[in-house]
Amino acid sequence: MIDIKELESLRQDFLLACQDEEKFISQEQVLDSAAQYMLDSKIIDTEEFSSSYLLREPEKLKINAYLINDSGERLQVFIIDESHLKANGTDDYVCTQRVDYEVQFNRALNAVKYAIDGTLSKMTQLSDPIGVLANLLRSEDGFSQIDVVEIILISLTATASKRQANVIPKDIYFGDEKLTVSRGETKKDLLVVRTLVNLNFFHKVMASNTSNVPLVIDFDKTFNRNISVLKAASSDNFHSYLCVFDAELVADIYKRYSSRLLDRNVRSFLGLQGKNKGMRETMRLEPERFIAYNNGLTITATDMDLKKTKSGFSIGSLTDFQIVNGGQTTATIYFSRKDGIDVSKVSVMAKINVVRDLKTKEVDTLISNISQFSNTQSLVTPIDLRSRNKELVELKKLSGSVVTPSARKWFFERSRGEYSTAMKLAGSKGAGRFKRDQPKERLFTKDQLAKAYMSWGDEPWFVKLGGGKIFRKFLEKISTSPESENSVKINRDFYEILVGKIILVNTLTSIYGVGKKSMGQLRSAAVPYSMALLYMHSDGSAQADKFNFLRIWQEEKIPQDLHEFCIQVLILANSLLKQYSKSDDVPQYSKNIELWLDIKKSPEVKKFFSEPASQRLINKYCC
Repeated sequence: MIDIKELESLRQDFLLACQDEEKFISQEQVLDSAAQYMLDSKIIDTEEFSSSYLLREPEKLKINAYLINDSGERLQVFIIDESHLKANGTDDYVCTQRVDYEVQFNRALNAVKYAIDGTLSKMTQLSDPIGVLANLLRSEDGFSQIDVVEIILISLTATASKRQANVIPKDIYFGDEKLTVSRGETKKDLLVVRTLVNLNFFHKVMASNTSNVPLVIDFDKTFNRNISVLKAASSDNFHSYLCVFDAELVADIYKRYSSRLLDRNVRSFLGLQGKNKGMRETMRLEPERFIAYNNGLTITATDMDLKKTKSGFSIGSLTDFQIVNGGQTTATIYFSRKDGIDVSKVSVMAKINVVRDLKTKEVDTLISNISQFSNTQSLVTPIDLRSRNKELVELKKLSGSVVTPSARKWFFERSRGEYSTAMKLAGSKGAGRFKRDQPKERLFTKDQLAKAYMSWGDEPWFVKLGGGKIFRKFLEKISTSPESENSVKINRDFYEILVGKIILVNTLTSIYGVGKKSMGQLRSAAVPYSMALLYMHSDGSAQADKFNFLRIWQEEKIPQDLHEFCIQVLILANSLLKQYSKSDDVPQYSKNIELWLDIKKSPEVKKFFSEPASQRLINKYCC
């Protein structure tokens, strides 16, 4: 059971990590720090937020940022609870009532409603940070595109109940609701989902010690269904069931949980092309035959609520629900229904595999094998996305053994919470030395190292996708076979160059800044685009690293002249992102290769890097 003192300690660590040089805690930094936990739990697919700060106290409106998922139907709105960003006593941050959070959720929901009916656009200008989102939500495109609004409240509070003199942590869950919106005579229901990200949540992610927090789907409570199943096989640790899902339920499940269903699925949604287009045509022309033509779904879980019925068995809920084969089928059914195709006569066969009483590593291995061997319809690369990937294990060993010139180490946190655990294991006597030898500012996660590694290249638009996509591509690049011409050797040189890239990315991020002192609202795009501009003019074909990252490793920082040059590159990138974007939503448009192609061949870039001062500096730092 969680102890309230653990949450208090976690809160203090979180607040300390979010402080700037003047010990001010910015809401942008709170969002950045929370993003890593949300990525681990698959609440978000990427940390590449669009900043859209809105605060209007009279109308009780607030939004900090938003995300729109790749397929465009899910809007995630983020709100920071600013009333709990100070380090006060226990009672100040312990919440026992649901209403404490509902007040905050409603500020964001009210802002969404104001945007949809056009009121927010009248209150603000397009140039305001909230302007792009306000415009989208009142537009015809926004009306047809968005089906789900998920409000994510980030609050440095703990939910608990008080029993006599004891304060006991507990979780508080919030039900979904429907918001009816209209355009002319056309109406639709938006699904409004409330997600609380607080100290209880952070602790749960750290305690899971894996790359995900289990997704629990309660068919009974959430969808008012019980799934009739046939028991197909059983062993000490493995049970298999067969069942039939109606397509309406499949679409509803995808609508509610989106990509969280596909955490271990080896392929993301490929769109309505190829085989997916064929599925769509079957649903439209021969819906009753879909179950015969389609391979169905393969689902894994680690626990279940199994009920005995008169006719056999039914499942009320599944814990750690994952669709490991059939992700294309699931998404195609959803988008076909969204486009007006009647799926009421469509059924889908499903195999549910429940793995029990195994250690985490054994569960991961078994589910990974089910995922790989079930996906036979198209080529799948068997990349292990979890933290036990052998290349990541080797990097972890290097981070524990390679000492910097100043006799310190960088800490590679393969799994969330490893740093805190290591510090606790050092004990009260060794904690001071641990912090001195491996300070928290030298910590990097697997997502951060993937982004730093991939930023040094010619695909800043792809880096902007962030999350699982960039992590998968990173692993594919470093997991090449030894016989391959482009094989990557995970050795000390690789590690030191990698840390040099991390230092460069961190420096660019710091230079850009956050809040009122920042260059603007495009940091998440300006940093990878700046890295790509430096790469393009210092590394050429990139057959090998020509840029002297080893010097950065040795000096453990960016030299002053390079630091000044990076400022100019960031200013250039920030300006060109706005100049060449063909959309008002620059952060979203920066995910398109077209923007990068326009920028890299622009006369402004050619002029900047052809100047003698630029040439001298590039030559100085190239091997």
